[in-house]
Amino acid sequence: MHTVLGGDLGGTKVLLGLFSVDDARSVPVRWQSFPSAAHGDLPSIVRAFLGAEQPAIAAAVIGVAGPVTDRHATLTNLPWSVDADELRALLGTPRVELINDIQATAYGVLTLPDAAFVSLNAGTPRAGSAAVIAAGTGLGEAGLYWDGGAHRVAASEGGHADFAPRTDLEAALCDHLRRRFGHVSYERVLSGAGLVNIYEFLRDTGRADEPPALARRLGADDAAAVISEAALAGEAPICVQALELFVSVYGAEAGNLALKLYATGGVYVAGGIAPKIESKLHDGTFMAAFRDKGRMAALMETIPVRIVLDPQAPLAGAGYRAGRLAREGGTP
Repeated sequence: MHTVLGGDLGGTKVLLGLFSVDDARSVPVRWQSFPSAAHGDLPSIVRAFLGAEQPAIAAAVIGVAGPVTDRHATLTNLPWSVDADELRALLGTPRVELINDIQATAYGVLTLPDAAFVSLNAGTPRAGSAAVIAAGTGLGEAGLYWDGGAHRVAASEGGHADFAPRTDLEAALCDHLRRRFGHVSYERVLSGAGLVNIYEFLRDTGRADEPPALARRLGADDAAAVISEAALAGEAPICVQALELFVSVYGAEAGNLALKLYATGGVYVAGGIAPKIESKLHDGTFMAAFRDKGRMAALMETIPVRIVLDPQAPLAGAGYRAGRLAREGGTP
């Protein structure tokens, strides 16, 4: 029996968990959430989590929101860097690995029970590669490649690929964002900030009016949450339009990812936004854009699409991966 450490390092909070590992699985023992803004780096959070009586750690895997190169990561939405060798010295184990947070989510998808998912498209379940797309603070993408016997997870920074408009309205949005940001990635549209970008585009180009009461709410609260909540309640046409466009682009990019990976094993829609707008994802807008791939439309209909409801999927995936390292031994 081993004890391993898993972690999910996002933009606003850090989740750490201890897992007990036997020959078959990683079982969570305890976990804790830490606000990123209250700490200066990851090692200080790890020390606070483990406490003075630090248990023997057989392996550790931390999912980070950013690319990992040579066991080092600079975070995309947080002014931190993380080094695996520094963590290895702190924990006293050679088996420390940094992975992208959506890569961790993909490992989590392999471990979660059926109750952690809800179906958007039943499709035709089959063995094959799968994909994860996750809009939240940013936009993450990952692949689960089928090797004939098991899935192997591959990281991606596909959320930073060029946004590809499909309609006149999306082309106008792209032009608007290009003047503001220069490069327009999918993350500029498909994220919490992206939903706000869409809203401001509709408002600033005169395509929709902003009610004064809504403007006051946007200035006082989390703007993305206000927009999505108002849209779901049907309270403001500008919010309804913004969420409609957001979900359509989300479905289209999920379909793009499915084609690139030939994800006949399914597409998993993860991240913090999907569970909050689940009712909108079910109204057909997402799947219409997902299927709208011309000659590939019939193929798209066969691909299962599921929403990941469990917000701790990345932590579960990091614990799962750390358990594999502990069982396999050696240095990553």
